[in-house]
Amino acid sequence: MRQAVSSTSAPKAIGPYSQAIKAGNLLFVSGQVPIDPATGNLVDGDISAQTHRVCRNIGEILTAAGTSFDAVVRSTVYLLDMNDFAKMNDVYATYFSSPAPARATVQVARLPKDAKVEIDVIASIT
Repeated sequence: MRQAVSSTSAPKAIGPYSQAIKAGNLLFVSGQVPIDPATGNLVDGDISAQTHRVCRNIGEILTAAGTSFDAVVRSTVYLLDMNDFAKMNDVYATYFSSPAPARATVQVARLPKDAKVEIDVIASIT
């Protein structure tokens, strides 16, 4: 059985998808771009500012599901420019405890709202 999870403290979905889906003991959080939930606009700033906003959005959804970054087992990072990897990675690392989740990072041609970064996660929950 699957159950939608959402938070009003994270941006509303900008398409026909859920912020997250709980299925069994897993939580699948949809890709988050750096949208400020208060304004609905993409945040200004460099890759560091955008990565912080993405992680805060993910954190709000994890909290709504009753969990945290400590339960994340897998993530995928989509970057507009792989030259931003080091700065994104520095910010990303501040949100996760050891051991860090498994991760893939890829460069893409374009992201929703012309964001510089998008991240999705899978968390183990009880």
